[in-house]
Amino acid sequence: MAEFLQAVDDRKILHVDLDAFYAQVEMRDNPALKKVPLIIGRDPDLHHGHGVVATANYIARKAGVHSAMGSSEAKRLCPNAVFVAPDFDKYRSVSAQIHEVFAEFTDKVEPVALDEAYLDVSQSPMAGATLAAELRHRIWQETKLTCSVGVSYNKVLAKLGSEHHKPNGVTVIGADVALDFVAALPIKDFRGVGKKSQEKFEKLGIKTGADLRALSQDELRVHFGSFGDQLYWQARATHFGQVKDHRIRQSVGKEGTFEFPLHDRSAVLATFKDLATKVVTNMEAKHLVGRTLNIKVRDDDFNTLTRSITQANPFQLDPDFLARKAQSIFDDLYPDDFAIRLLGLTFSNVSPQAFQALSLFDYD
Repeated sequence: MAEFLQAVDDRKILHVDLDAFYAQVEMRDNPALKKVPLIIGRDPDLHHGHGVVATANYIARKAGVHSAMGSSEAKRLCPNAVFVAPDFDKYRSVSAQIHEVFAEFTDKVEPVALDEAYLDVSQSPMAGATLAAELRHRIWQETKLTCSVGVSYNKVLAKLGSEHHKPNGVTVIGADVALDFVAALPIKDFRGVGKKSQEKFEKLGIKTGADLRALSQDELRVHFGSFGDQLYWQARATHFGQVKDHRIRQSVGKEGTFEFPLHDRSAVLATFKDLATKVVTNMEAKHLVGRTLNIKVRDDDFNTLTRSITQANPFQLDPDFLARKAQSIFDDLYPDDFAIRLLGLTFSNVSPQAFQALSLFDYD
C-alpha cells in the first residue's frame, strides 16, 4: 500500500455528470413532468413504432427504461410514460452555461458530451470535495440542475465516482481507499465492460474487481486482447491519461477598414453582415457560441469607440440577426451624420458549443 500511495501524483480530477440531463431540463421547464415517468424521445404511437430513447427520468428508469432503448420497448415497460421530443438546441444552450461555470474553476476542461466533462483542478489549493461542492452549487445557481461528481487522482476513478452516488451525489476516491473501492466494484461497472465481456467474465468466475486483480496481464490479454491491458490497470486503480483540455479563445472577431469613409447606414449594415458572416463561419468551425456581442467603430477623426451587449443565453449564429444587432448598437452611437473608417464585430464570453448530440446515447 505504501508503494502505491507514493506512486500516486498530486492530481485532482473531477468528473461532472448532469443527472438525466435532457429529462432534467424538461422537468425544470415544465414542473408537471417531475411527477410522471418521462422519456426523452419520439412517442412510438405517433411514429409507427420508431424511435430511440435519448434519456429518461429516474421514475421511468425504475421501470427498466434506459438510454438507447427502442421507444416501443420503453413504452411496453412503462405504458404510462410521457414522451417528449428532444430539443437539442435548448440542451446545447444549457450545456454552454454549464461550461462557463467549469471555466470559473479551471481552464483544463475535457468535454465528453453535452452533460459530462472532466476537470483538472490540480492547481487549486482547495480540497477536491470542497471544489465539487462549490461546483455543484454554482451549476445549481446558474441552471437549477443537479449533477453528480466524482473526485480522484485519475480520470477512470473520477468517472467511477460520479456513477457511484447518482443522482445528485459526490464520491471522493483518494489514494488511501482506491484499491479497496476497485476491489469491491462489480465487474459490470468497470469502464468498457459490456454484455459480451460480462458473459466471458461469468464463464471465468470473475464477479468483482478483486477477482479481476487476481488475473495476470497476460491472462487478460489472452481473453480480452488489448482491452485486457485496460482491465489490468483499472483493477489496480491506475490510469495514465491526462485531461485533454480544449482551451477556448477569449474572443472571435473580424474588422474591416475603408479607404473612403462610410456615410450611409445601408453600407454600414452591409459591412456588419459581411463581418458577421465571417465570424459565424469561424465560430461554427470551432464549435463555439458567445454571450457578448461587441462592435468597434473608428471615425474619420480616428476616434475609436467600442460597445457591447451581453445576454444570459448565447446569441444565435445567424449573420442577418447579428448584423441587425450590431446596427442597432451603431445607431445608438451615431444617431446623426457620421464618417466611418473602421468597423469591427467580435464575440466574447465564448464557450464550447459542446457536441452535436444526435450521436450521443450513453448520456447518463
